[in-house]
Amino acid sequence: MTAFEHRPAAHCESGVTSNLLNFYGIKVSEPMVLGLGSGLFFSHMPFITLHGMAVTSFRPLPGRIFSRVTRLLGIKVKTRRFLNKDKSMQALDRLIAQGIPAGVLVGVFHLPYFPKEYRFHFNAHNIAVIGKENGGYVVSDPVILQKETISYEALKRCRYAKGTYPPCGRMYWIDRMKTQNPDLRRAAVKAIKLNCRRMLDIPLPFFGVRGIRTLAKRMRCWEKRFGSSRAALNLAQVIRMLEEIGTGGAGFRFMYAAFLQEAAAVLRQPECRKYAEQMTEAGDMWREFAAAAGRKFKNRGEDICTYDELADKLMKIAGMEESIFRLLRKTVNNCKY
Repeated sequence: MTAFEHRPAAHCESGVTSNLLNFYGIKVSEPMVLGLGSGLFFSHMPFITLHGMAVTSFRPLPGRIFSRVTRLLGIKVKTRRFLNKDKSMQALDRLIAQGIPAGVLVGVFHLPYFPKEYRFHFNAHNIAVIGKENGGYVVSDPVILQKETISYEALKRCRYAKGTYPPCGRMYWIDRMKTQNPDLRRAAVKAIKLNCRRMLDIPLPFFGVRGIRTLAKRMRCWEKRFGSSRAALNLAQVIRMLEEIGTGGAGFRFMYAAFLQEAAAVLRQPECRKYAEQMTEAGDMWREFAAAAGRKFKNRGEDICTYDELADKLMKIAGMEESIFRLLRKTVNNCKY
């Protein structure tokens, strides 16, 4: 436990992944983890609902960043889920007894160290369990400034939270590594190519830049289709997914921009710094959209946008991100490894 360095991060999964890799001697930043995990994404899925409204997501499914990064770096990992709650805790205890930190998926609503104003029913939060102390579990939660302690019963309850995407006791850990000096150039090229495909090439209209345009198209019809009250709730759902859940919206754009800054040196492609500036601009555009959407939802402040005007902002963002990923694809296609 003493060898595990707790480093706060912007996002839970990329933070846990970075901290676990650091524990095993692979020093990579959180933005590099996000980039190697092809972690920038967008989806708007009317066929999946949360609290009765369409799910909008700005990140891949939980666990994908960790699995992609470790696969690219030649790291063998193990992942387990459990039907039996006590057996899941026993398996966690066995890992801790061997000095192996484990990533654990939890629901945040019942996390005792979370401030009450930040608790909501979200079941895809990642923490690292790194030891036991005075009968409790020592955890490294990257969105908290210091290590925390949680009781057996509280951790078990969080690992089996109910609702959308229940964690079902899921835990994951690093089993073995080929090397502590992986080929970051090769990994970065593959990761960027995958992220470009996912943002540009998925033919369904719900994903990538097509998904942003689909959300814009649907947003124009919300008030007519749902009425003003229900339209406002749908807008609030998008704002919450953008700004509060998982840092996946503007925050991920800023993190990916930081990754591109690092990738410029790794790939020996200085134009990646220009793309980083453009991605930062895209992040600013998402923040501007969120601020305008917040004023619309609260019906407060000056220059309140209509739904058409908010949709126009989304269309501009889609155009910006499509341009960035097309240019980025052209650059990495010329990279040799």
